[in-house]
Amino acid sequence: MKTFFNGLVLLALAALAAILLAQFHPSAARSDLWFEYLNIFTTIFLGIFIEAAPFLLLGTLASGLVEVFLNPAQLYRLAPRTAIGGALAGGLLGLAFPVCECGVVPLTRRLFRKGLPPAMGIAFLLASPVMNPIVIASTLAAFGWGPVFWLRLILSFAIAAAVGLIFSTQRNPARLFLPGTAPVIAGASGLTPLDPPAAAPTARLGAALRIAADEFFEMGKFLVAGAALAALMQTFLPQSALLALGSGPLVSALALMLLAVLLSICSTVDAFIALAFTGAFSTGSILAFLVFGPMVDIKSVLLYLQVFPRRVVAYLVLLPFLMTLLAAVFLNLFTAY
Repeated sequence: MKTFFNGLVLLALAALAAILLAQFHPSAARSDLWFEYLNIFTTIFLGIFIEAAPFLLLGTLASGLVEVFLNPAQLYRLAPRTAIGGALAGGLLGLAFPVCECGVVPLTRRLFRKGLPPAMGIAFLLASPVMNPIVIASTLAAFGWGPVFWLRLILSFAIAAAVGLIFSTQRNPARLFLPGTAPVIAGASGLTPLDPPAAAPTARLGAALRIAADEFFEMGKFLVAGAALAALMQTFLPQSALLALGSGPLVSALALMLLAVLLSICSTVDAFIALAFTGAFSTGSILAFLVFGPMVDIKSVLLYLQVFPRRVVAYLVLLPFLMTLLAAVFLNLFTAY
């Protein structure tokens, strides 16, 4: 529960920051303006947190089940032996684990601790928020069987696999992770000794639920912090300022990528948000929103920092950013979509 209270403290500090910023904002001509900003901040924060928390819970539950019921030898037999095969398999692993960008982080961390190869794990981390049945269905419902639907899946899979393959060139995998993240490839030990394999199924399920609860509270404080930061930015940086940049093949793609980071919405519903931009933005720019947003937003970056060193997180942000931007500009310049 300590981490839960830490999260509440972060929320209180963020709310206080919103009040102070509103109070000293240049346009603070009315005495009640601070309350208006605080109301906007609270509404946005609760929207982001309530939307993301169930998926974080789903991810931590999957993490607990993996820890108890999957041993490294089983994972080793299932994982591809080559980096290319691992990156491609990781990009498709979301079909088996339907978690969004919040839930995928604790699950991937647990899989790394079980010995998941870096190429496969990083590809899964980046692709799963799109390459899973829930998001595929929501994208299809929003855009139908058109180019946006297919290109979102193709680009998300290709970029995630490419980034995973780049990280596979690291000869010392331990440098990619924080201490204790990956016991098999980094030589560390697991977090907590669990019930032996011979334990009764009910006892093992209880152990999985305890792990899930502990990990939910551990990761939850960073979700709270990320949601608070995103809400704070949305409160004082109007979306209209970015949406006004809807012209030009480069600037329009950049505007929607920054908006995706700013909004930090769950990938299960972002297709319906992007649908509202179809009249003002090109298909390439909308795809930039739909591909980059699930890979990198404010809350996911804070969660990444619980698995990887800051240098690695910087690459996890920059590589998808550059690849997505290049693809979006190419589509804007050389296609009729």
